[in-house]
Amino acid sequence: MKRILIIFVLLANCFALTFSQPKMNPILDSILRTMPPEKVPFVPPFLMNYDFQKVQEMTREELLELFNLKFNKFIIDSGWKYFRFEPLFIYYGNTNISPELLLSLKRVGNPKLSPDGKHLLYLVENPNINDNFIERDIFLLNLETGERQNLTNDPQYSESDYQWDNSGHFVYFISNSKGKQQIFKIDIKTKEKKQITYFENDVTSFKLSPDGKKIAFTMDVKVFETAADKYPYLNKSKVRIYSHLPVRHWDSWEDEYKSHLFIISVEGGTPIDIMPEEPFDVPDPPFGGSEQYSWSPDSKELAYTCKKDKNYALSTNTDIFIYNLETKKTMNITQGMPGYDRNPQYSPDGKWIAFTSMKRAGFESDRIRLMLYSCLDKKVSELSWKLDQWVGDFVWHPNSKKIYFTAEDGATVQIYEIDISDGFWKILTKGRYNCDGGLDISPNGEKLYFGRRNMLRPFEIFSASTITPEVPIFQHTFENEELYRDIKPIRIEEFWIKSKDKKNFHTWVLFPPDFDSTKKYPMIVYCQGGPQSTISQYFSYRWNLFLFASQGYIVVAPNRRGVPGFGQEWVDAISKDWSGKPIDDILAATDSISKLPFVDPNRIAAVGASAGGYAVFWLAGNHQKRFSAFVSHCGVFNLESKYGSTDELWFPNWEFGGPYWDTQFKSIYEKQSPHKFSQNWDTPILISAGEKDFRVPYTQSLEAFTVAQLKNIPSKLIIFPTMGHWITKPQEQILWYYEVFEFLDKHCKNK
Repeated sequence: MKRILIIFVLLANCFALTFSQPKMNPILDSILRTMPPEKVPFVPPFLMNYDFQKVQEMTREELLELFNLKFNKFIIDSGWKYFRFEPLFIYYGNTNISPELLLSLKRVGNPKLSPDGKHLLYLVENPNINDNFIERDIFLLNLETGERQNLTNDPQYSESDYQWDNSGHFVYFISNSKGKQQIFKIDIKTKEKKQITYFENDVTSFKLSPDGKKIAFTMDVKVFETAADKYPYLNKSKVRIYSHLPVRHWDSWEDEYKSHLFIISVEGGTPIDIMPEEPFDVPDPPFGGSEQYSWSPDSKELAYTCKKDKNYALSTNTDIFIYNLETKKTMNITQGMPGYDRNPQYSPDGKWIAFTSMKRAGFESDRIRLMLYSCLDKKVSELSWKLDQWVGDFVWHPNSKKIYFTAEDGATVQIYEIDISDGFWKILTKGRYNCDGGLDISPNGEKLYFGRRNMLRPFEIFSASTITPEVPIFQHTFENEELYRDIKPIRIEEFWIKSKDKKNFHTWVLFPPDFDSTKKYPMIVYCQGGPQSTISQYFSYRWNLFLFASQGYIVVAPNRRGVPGFGQEWVDAISKDWSGKPIDDILAATDSISKLPFVDPNRIAAVGASAGGYAVFWLAGNHQKRFSAFVSHCGVFNLESKYGSTDELWFPNWEFGGPYWDTQFKSIYEKQSPHKFSQNWDTPILISAGEKDFRVPYTQSLEAFTVAQLKNIPSKLIIFPTMGHWITKPQEQILWYYEVFEFLDKHCKNK
């Protein structure tokens, strides 16, 4: 306690010297006045090591060296000894967050350390609202001085999938600056760029080999005959012809191309397709990237993820394959494992391949296990058998004895450490945060670098110690600091609600800015999509609960049955019961929070997307007058018609048992399809969808809108012609928010 008091006295004295002494060195004055607030508490203990009068007399160069180099090093190495808590700084601005402010925030992530551990690469996505696209640039951070610079600095183009070379002098990356996406390299000192590949098709991902001599990359190749090939004389015809499923996937129609994995010399030349003529994709679409393949430490093997199953629409059976560069042979190391096997990573010593795996076939939301393949005895074992959570990003410790990974811990995402000798694990991070914005480790294994966010703040890059738990997490980037100085924060609380069947489940409650408990507020109930997706401490640009609350609403976000973070049994509970206990949980949270004295029970709306949109459509026919307005985006309305038009049929086969025409599953479709309860609809509803959504086709929304219109229910339909399942462009997102808020204000807040 005495030490804390001394520090605060010193801090007060420092500020007195800084802001009141008439002969303050102007350079020092400027440094202290513009210092990020997170660093201010460390100034007094740092200056205890110096004669303050001599500091006053330092030149500009000496002061910059003192505060850019020595001060930052002091914070990282010794600052935690003075402040054993993690500083929390919240700005109390005067402006409520708006759609324009939200869509102006920069998006940070994917940290990658240089080979010497002194520099950090990270990606910054900067929305350009006027031109309606998102600029992507790679930034370089000097971890010793804190100096930050835009390395690629191509605002008109997009950079992605970057990697250091072995020397640490060059960075390889993908850019579309020459039209097609190709691989470039840049000198981090001179900024000189050199194009490495010149292919007709886009390069979509890549990885340098550990010996620095080769590049593995993915690119589309033609593997199927087209109608134009078969009928060259009918060259004006526009047609697609199919003889197998799927015909569409996510947001595009299937065509003659598949993405293959290639190898090429860093000096260029002719690439080698390691899966020639195979009608399969690497990485696995639609979300896979370079994390789905990995070089062996000796650069002689390439492990990769691929679903080599001709019943693609019915199967989740991706496997891990190893391609030997010397023998040109490929081996399946997960043969007989019928679920998703993905993301292989060789251990630094080359003895193991770690990868993630789901056990059950046809189920995309089984527990994600961390597995080990022994390169010596060719056996696979589960490492995370003691953990009832989903493993996310992971990275090996340089000594090959431990692995660090992200996983849920209740309604947050934390970083875990696991020992490969016994599967013993522990959680390294804590607090109301998601540490799920990329993960990398220092060359000595002593620090982890990752993106962290919460419901009020988007990702910034942080680091944490792997060896000294009491060292607080350190923030390295402050890309949105200026905007947040003006934004009003809100209060967020956690509730545990008693379900209809007497189970306790987690619920977030967000309060509006300047909350006054003596007033009555309208309430929004957020229905989560997925359906197996946690309402954790994520900061979303599509469904930003901070933004919804800032419109003057209490926002209730229940982690109903079906979401991860609370054990696999809780996840499994939604399958074949979408309209049962998960809906009961949503209603239990609604009823419980609506009884609080500051909630107006006559002004409650329900909103959601995808499976959350399903919940909204279901509630529209079964809510017993609880709600005064609904909003559904890309919601599932008719289970039967959706089965015949969706892209991945393994999903409804698992969630509803099988096809609707099979008599053993007919009762599920009859009881759980929202369209069967359309006769009960009587509440205003806004419905939106993307025309390129092939997961939940926009016709689902059109069917629902038709019901509302023919029943003379106040309703609105918004169709985005260029969007898929998600609204991703800034102007479309802003428009959607304003339409939704206008509708909710009219039929809920101001009714």
